[in-house]
Amino acid sequence: MSKAVVLLSGGLDSATALALARRAGHRCHALSFRYGQRHTAELQAAERVARALDVAEHRVFPLDLAAFGGSALTDPDIAVPDRPTAGIPVTYVPARNTIFLSVALGWAEVLGARDIYIGVNAVDYSGYPDCRPEFIAAFERMANLATRAGVEGEPFRLQAPLIHLSKAEIVRTGVGLGIDYGLTVSCYAADAQGRACGRCDACRLRATGFAQAGVVDPTRYQTRV
Repeated sequence: MSKAVVLLSGGLDSATALALARRAGHRCHALSFRYGQRHTAELQAAERVARALDVAEHRVFPLDLAAFGGSALTDPDIAVPDRPTAGIPVTYVPARNTIFLSVALGWAEVLGARDIYIGVNAVDYSGYPDCRPEFIAAFERMANLATRAGVEGEPFRLQAPLIHLSKAEIVRTGVGLGIDYGLTVSCYAADAQGRACGRCDACRLRATGFAQAGVVDPTRYQTRV
């Protein structure tokens, strides 16, 4: 069975990407990050999802991006907005997906895995530059230039199976795969109990996705969207 490294944040999208990697027949190694995020409930969610989807291994990698700040997700002095904003929002974490994928690439090379899965989405998303197809294609090219495996003819494949799906399509896909989305946390400002704020962009996108999919939203909200 081929191996795959799957980035697992604990949210709806990454859980769906993990389920799709399993359906593709991979033995999945899940990778989460303790990167100084204010919403650490997502790491507890990642552990629940990893157990439920029976991964081969789940590692939580310590990485202090809060040392740099620059994002509402890592800097307590920057408020998480409760309404959509123009341009790239303050919840963007500088270079986060580039850094996460670089760590995943190193682990994949050690494991002998050639597939790396990430649950980015370019349709229903918040305008992050590192969720675009152009970024995914560019990182895959870099990965195969920068590694011994790539140079020796064992190229990596960066899999972003959700990138062209709407949030509703992602929800329907996951339900079809048997995912319990009640295990996941997508909120940018979840409390210590994992309850979603019901106001941030991530909450709005998630709630709209369930509504448009015609699926009951299992999310526990502090304030109903």
